[in-house]
Amino acid sequence: MTSDNTQATPAVRLRTDGPVDEKTREYARTKIDAVVNRPGLPAVTGEVRIVRAAAHHADRPWSATADLHVGKRQIVVLAEEATGTELVDRLQDRLRRQTDKAAHVWDGNHRTAAPPWRGEQSA
Repeated sequence: MTSDNTQATPAVRLRTDGPVDEKTREYARTKIDAVVNRPGLPAVTGEVRIVRAAAHHADRPWSATADLHVGKRQIVVLAEEATGTELVDRLQDRLRRQTDKAAHVWDGNHRTAAPPWRGEQSA
């Protein structure tokens, strides 16, 4: 079963495959929105896919892949966990870390002048 949930943030699409319950989808949507809708981030677009394996003997049946564009940078985040809640929490941590890096690079156009010992002429 594949479903799309694009209500809250149309720029970041949430897709699920397999027997993913509604509670996990809502939890994921809340956590993803908390990361991508922070002030100071450039425009964020892309897709997050959550998959629950049908095999019950798998150690980590839950997996997620996020492919996002933060400004002009692309970030890809992967996560695997034993439960849906653990997966979403791990995904949120990794997304936050990567979007922070992308935002730092995006803000990198506002660099300070090089120090004088690096050959920069002072005004």
